[in-house]
Formats: sequence, structure tokens, C-alpha cells
Amino acid sequence: MLPRPERARLHALSPGARGSSLYIPSRNGKSKCCSLRPLTFLLATCILVFIGMVYAQPKVLTPSRKDVLVLTPWLAPIIWEGTFNIDILNEQFRLQNVTVGLTVFAIKKYVVFLKLFLETAEEHFMVGHNVNYYIFTDRPADVPQVPLRPGRRVVVLQVPGAARWQDVSMSRMEMISSFCAQRFLREVDFLVCADSDMRFSDHVGVEILSPLFGTLHPGFYGAAREAFTYERRPQSQAYIPRDQGDFYYMGAFFGGSVPEVQRLTEACHQAMLADRAHGIEAVWHDESHLNRYLLDRKPTKVLSPEYMWDEQLLGRPPVMKKLRFLAVPKNHQKIRNR
Repeated sequence: MLPRPERARLHALSPGARGSSLYIPSRNGKSKCCSLRPLTFLLATCILVFIGMVYAQPKVLTPSRKDVLVLTPWLAPIIWEGTFNIDILNEQFRLQNVTVGLTVFAIKKYVVFLKLFLETAEEHFMVGHNVNYYIFTDRPADVPQVPLRPGRRVVVLQVPGAARWQDVSMSRMEMISSFCAQRFLREVDFLVCADSDMRFSDHVGVEILSPLFGTLHPGFYGAAREAFTYERRPQSQAYIPRDQGDFYYMGAFFGGSVPEVQRLTEACHQAMLADRAHGIEAVWHDESHLNRYLLDRKPTKVLSPEYMWDEQLLGRPPVMKKLRFLAVPKNHQKIRNR
């Protein structure tokens, strides 16, 4: 139902309201009477557009996409282009006045990726919503100054470096969990955890937000579970047998509500500590533990590979209507461990 002021405004414009005809001077100076009904309809429509939204009715018997899976067996949506109306979602999240935190780790020379990351995020990430960029780095003086939209800020969090890039990768879980308790729970509603050597190339907005979401790995979204590069050694806490597994999730883009992200990162951190105590390191480090966690605790939303893609390696198959978050071409050997 419309608010009282809007109901009163629409009533005043209705055909039965006082003054339902309009006298308009003609070219010869005489006045003529015109019905207000067409004008009333036009004005009422304009008001409805501004106080609500007019959009096409969803069709129960017409699937939004026929070429891809859009719902998991546990009824979590899989987000592809064409499966959501961003205007409806933006309005719903604006009513909640949400603030989204985006964590990114820029350790050692990975700080060189920050400028492009932040510039493209300002163009495409959560446009119209409040955003805190949390930059974890051992080189705070090298964090670039990037113009920001209103309601958005950069927060630099100084953290120690590490001897190996694998240790940097695995320490992310511990640091995110720790800062969830220290500040994220008080400052943001949702947390998105991303790699720094990426760039946003198209819209990435509130359609991704959910209590817990993971992103399909671009190299395995069409593969059988037996081909997934899960940790296969039973000695590891990340172990997944070959006859188990839903999807293979990428460690470079995941998130959810702050309490859920805290639970995920703390569980993965504890699992890595247990592995270390037994002298084992999961094959894909924190990503292996992320996949084990999301197998046991199903995500409430799954992002398609549109949200994690490498165009240089994979091209652009027809199923990809949008490429939203892309790997930046780089020489890993020149960047890692330096």
C-alpha cells in the first residue's frame, strides 16, 4: 500500500477529484475544455515510477536461462546474467542501508595491482551503495590514492609479510577472522573477500550478497567432480573423496554476512593449523580448505564464472554473457616472493 501522502496525491489526480477538466487557450484566443484523464494517467504513472518500480512481471513457466543451471540441489540460486533484476535488488538493499566491506591483500609487490583494482571497483563494484575497502598490506605507504564515490572509503590495515606466497595465501583466513572480531562486525553488514591481482570489468553489485556465497572456478564449472583438484589425501583436514563434491569454488572471490565469513575463515584457519601440526599442507592451500568448508556448509548463493574469469587463458565462450571480474595478466615469478 502507498504511504498516506502518496495516496492523497494520487487521489487528487484521479478523474473523480475536484477540477477534472482543464481549460486550455486555443490559437484563436478561445478556451477549450480537455479531459484530465490522459494527463492524470501520465502523472500517476510518473509518480508510481518514482515511489515504486514498474517492471515486467516474472513468468513462472518461463525460465530466466535455459542454457545453464540456475539453482543448486539445496535451492541456492546460481547467479548468471539474465537471472536477476538489479533495479529491484538495489532498491531492496538501499532500504536496508547496507555497507559492504571488500577485503584485498596486497603483500609485497602485489601492491602494484591496487590502483587498477580500486579504480575499476569504483566504476563497477556496488555502485550506489556504501563500501569500505579494507587493504591488508605490509607496504602502507605504497597504497595509491584513488578518487572515491560518496559513502566509500579506503581503510589500510598494516600486516606482516611472509617468506612464501603460500604463507601469504593461507594467512588470509586468520587475518580476516581476526579483523571480523576487531572491527568488521561493527562497521559493515557484508564482507566480500577478493584477490588483488584482478580488475572489475562489468557490474558486480548487490545480486551477489547473501549470508554465504562462493564462486565457481572458471576452469572447472563444466567438469565432473572426479576432475576437481580437491585435496585427496585423507591425512588433511581439507580431504574430499572422489565420489563427493558439488562444485569447485575459487578462493579468490567469496563472502557473505560478517558472522558467516568469520565462521568460515576461523574454521579454515583452525583446519590449516591442524594440518600443519601433522606436517601436511593442502594442495591448494586455503582454497582447498574453503572447498571442504563449502561442501559441509552449503553456500546460500553461488556465483557463476562471470564473477571470476581469465579471458587470456579461457577466451569468451557463448555462455558468458558478461565478464565481471577478470584476472590481470602477469608474470607470477616476478611478483611472488618479492
